[in-house]
Amino acid sequence: METLAGDEVVRPTAERVKEALFSAIQFRIEGAKVLDLFAGSGQLGIEAISRGAARCTFIDLSREAAAVVMRNLKNAGLSAQARVITGDAFRYLEDCRESFDIVFVDPPYNKGLANAALDKLSAAVAENGCVICETEFGCELPEQAGELSLYRSYKYGKTMIWQYKKQC
Repeated sequence: METLAGDEVVRPTAERVKEALFSAIQFRIEGAKVLDLFAGSGQLGIEAISRGAARCTFIDLSREAAAVVMRNLKNAGLSAQARVITGDAFRYLEDCRESFDIVFVDPPYNKGLANAALDKLSAAVAENGCVICETEFGCELPEQAGELSLYRSYKYGKTMIWQYKKQC
């Protein structure tokens, strides 16, 4: 899978973290509507589609990252199940009229973006949907964010995975 150069630009999820993450949500993926915020290379959303998600919307502020996502989708033969938006994740969430079964939040580390995204996400998550946040170890996310409740958190080296569920 193609990525942009430089860890500061795009930090792909490590394979062992990605496998653990998808193992935790494996029974939610089939037919799911997925949102991949801060998409980077698009690897999480592409993996979800390849595992049976109905479709995925990818959001990234960087035009270069969005172009990489489009190329990766094309190379994987998954473009028809995807929508790629170049734009601000927070503006997208403010204007969003869709609801998603699974949301991936994997922003650049050490910028507080995961906390900010959680604050705005609740309305975009379907009833009984889940949000998966990837952050650096040491980042503190809340137990509750709107209608989202922390279900589990996992540590993998320098990475934390936070799983939220929306209970209505």
